[in-house]
Amino acid sequence: MLVSSIMTQRLVSVEMDDKLDVVKEIFDNTRFHHLLVLEDKKLVGLVSDRDLLKSISPYLGTAAETSRDTASLNKKVHQVMNRALVTLSPDSSVFEAIKVFNKYHVTCLPIVDNNNEPLGIITWKDILKAIEDKPNELTI
Repeated sequence: MLVSSIMTQRLVSVEMDDKLDVVKEIFDNTRFHHLLVLEDKKLVGLVSDRDLLKSISPYLGTAAETSRDTASLNKKVHQVMNRALVTLSPDSSVFEAIKVFNKYHVTCLPIVDNNNEPLGIITWKDILKAIEDKPNELTI
């Protein structure tokens, strides 16, 4: 089974100069945990919900919130994104993806074409769902 058959194709992306308030709004209003960072349609980074939480004040939305806390949302995506990306091509097998997940300890894998333009993204959840839904299609 190829990763292209299980990847999420509905991608949400941000740009390097977007502010973290944009990222927070996306995470607050969707069920996504990863956003692709694009520059000229090419994948240059990834920002996760955990990256966001590490980068903003824990006092946001609390009674203790100050203007300094809200200012943490003015940081730019490029200041917090992960640039050390591990990607796969759409013709990679699910077993190749499992090996990459285990080797690099990443939480998602962007699927890109030869021009480094994103086509999809897979997570462990996608692999587990494929195993549950189509166990006979997975061969070693």
